[in-house]
Amino acid sequence: MNKGKDSLSSEAITRLHGVAIVVGDKSVSHRALILSAIAEGSTTINGLLHSADVHATLNALRDLGVKINILENGDVEVIGVGMHGLCQPKSQLDLGNAGTGVRLLMGLVGSQQISATFTGDESLSSRPMRRITEPLSQMGIQVSDDGRGLLPVTITGRSSPLPLSYNSPVASAQIKSAILLAGLNARGKTTVTEPAKSRDHTERMLAHFGVVVNTTTNTDGTYSAGVDGGAILQSNDIIVPRDPSSAAFLIVAALITQNSKITLPTIGMSPERIGLITTLQEMGGNIEVLNRREVGGEEVADITVSSSNLNGIDVPANRAPSMIDEYPILCVAAACASGSTLMQNIGELRHKEADRIATMAKGLMLAGVSVDETETSMCVHGTRAANNTHPIKGGFSISSEHDHRIAMSFLTLGCVSSDKIIVHGVSTIETSFPGFVNMMNSLGAKISSI
Repeated sequence: MNKGKDSLSSEAITRLHGVAIVVGDKSVSHRALILSAIAEGSTTINGLLHSADVHATLNALRDLGVKINILENGDVEVIGVGMHGLCQPKSQLDLGNAGTGVRLLMGLVGSQQISATFTGDESLSSRPMRRITEPLSQMGIQVSDDGRGLLPVTITGRSSPLPLSYNSPVASAQIKSAILLAGLNARGKTTVTEPAKSRDHTERMLAHFGVVVNTTTNTDGTYSAGVDGGAILQSNDIIVPRDPSSAAFLIVAALITQNSKITLPTIGMSPERIGLITTLQEMGGNIEVLNRREVGGEEVADITVSSSNLNGIDVPANRAPSMIDEYPILCVAAACASGSTLMQNIGELRHKEADRIATMAKGLMLAGVSVDETETSMCVHGTRAANNTHPIKGGFSISSEHDHRIAMSFLTLGCVSSDKIIVHGVSTIETSFPGFVNMMNSLGAKISSI
């Protein structure tokens, strides 16, 4: 690969200032498309994230026979086919880098009398799929993989899967959602119990389409969500909130860059998505959450962030499910804090687009930051000195391993480094946050192609 065409540099700046309109929520966007596709009638989606990942799901649904129109104003119209209306695809469904898309669609196809083969790019093809396919097979759905639990995976569905009561070994919205989607056509009640509550966008959106979802937080702290088979979804227009996982990079950039103040309107504030904001506030971050309200069944608020002197903390282990995608950028905040920040119960990070624990530790150490890691934890020793400076070394390059969140994290760190930080493998930023570089630069960052 010619790294020059897939590389960016980021250098120190004096401040970030302004208003940033963050892109639509990726998790909600995937689910909005999928549930609209099996609803009765037409649904208009406002604020859909137009990224590579979401469009991979959109195109796969088109291949399954769903008519989807992208309107001139960016809204998306989905003509639902009902619970039994999906068609046999004529070719393999290529989901690119979309982990949410491929796993949720496996559950959806599992509840239909069709067969589909799922493929993806090199990164997605290295990610484990049996955490999804094993419970689906318990529902009588036929599964064939490459022999290692990786893509390509062929799902041969059935119009009436067996109901399932499944105890998930991890708190994962993708596992939960795939099983619930398959359970919509099951002959009875399908329930998923997870060790802690993962993000609940699927439960919220199913209710938005008129499906009764039974949810319970059990006395032992576990969480259960269940649906009865035979559900019918009724079309219902959707407004997608702005993505808190994307906003995370702007929030941390403003916190660690002196003289900064930015405002982020209409950010999604689902309780299962705001673990990072809570953590940063506990570290001393000046983050104001204003004008809380509800949009399309999702909680949103306007956020104002000002530069702050952060202090290291022990992040509660049970908070991990609510911020699992935000640990890479939390590592950046921790590097610029005073004292150490301990992050536990994060073994899931080793199974993302890259091994996020190993890759973040490698880059931080290149920046002069001390990091301890185990299989399921990290401890970042902050560099903030008594005069409130944080001597982050620059002058190095790092591969993101084609992980969009790692790429954006090190570009954020470059805003306060002594010399440029160069990040290779940045094209995947488009999978989740198209326009990230332009937005950062409009606020005062200095990120450029090399």
